[in-house]
Amino acid sequence: MGARLWRTRMVRPMTEPSDAALPFTGRIALVTGGGRGIGRGISLALARNGASVAINYAKDRQSAEDTVAQIVAAGGVAQVFGADVSDPDANAAMVAAVGSALGPVDLLVNNAGVASRGRSVADTDPSEVERVIRTHAIGPHHLCRLVLPGMRQRVSEVGRGDIVMVSSVATDTYGANGAPYNMAKAAEEALAFTLAKEEVDRGIHVNVVAPGLVVSDMGSRLAKAIAGVDDIHELDASFPFGRVCEPEDVARVVVFLCSDAAGYVTGERIRVHGGGQNVRR
Repeated sequence: MGARLWRTRMVRPMTEPSDAALPFTGRIALVTGGGRGIGRGISLALARNGASVAINYAKDRQSAEDTVAQIVAAGGVAQVFGADVSDPDANAAMVAAVGSALGPVDLLVNNAGVASRGRSVADTDPSEVERVIRTHAIGPHHLCRLVLPGMRQRVSEVGRGDIVMVSSVATDTYGANGAPYNMAKAAEEALAFTLAKEEVDRGIHVNVVAPGLVVSDMGSRLAKAIAGVDDIHELDASFPFGRVCEPEDVARVVVFLCSDAAGYVTGERIRVHGGGQNVRR
């Protein structure tokens, strides 16, 4: 597959925001799948805290542009980059373009994802396994490799580097009929824990966030497939705290992990699922 890269022009507010006190001022973030769902929540939260955000998308450019518009309207800095994260050439072109437009990435959130089709191992085509693992694990491996040289240099300027993998509580239970997704998320977490050990002496933190069901396009499809509901919020009453997890819940944990509040945290996995449905009686 050849590289695909689309860029919009850099969009900045008419006046420089008064954001000197914001914790991520001066930091350059790349969020894959950053225009929708969990990724959108993370992009908005990082921008709100002062980061300049490169928002990646694979197909839905309009959602990515809408997220940029919201960031800019609030006085932030953002730009859209289109690339299929499963494609090594597209990743290389995107990282180079982000570096030219915003600067070297010092905060990478590997969030882009695809679902598997819910079939048993016996009924799963090998191409599906490859597709899901490329997106969730091999693509993030390429991106980490590509951003690390610049991130290591940025540590001396901004004080730290951060890589966050958005995984899933699927790796808690490895449920039936989800082998491609389970395998991919397990591999993504293995990458994070390995990388955390390799980069700790360079000031780079690597952590995992593992949400449960989240209000998003993918979450809504999953809710319909598993519970037969057209509106995911029909499940609110059965979830901890009386609601399904929102993208902002995940985003707050990402912000924490990349902040000075987590200055002594790396190689960790935080579940964002309200303690699990089993906490409700």
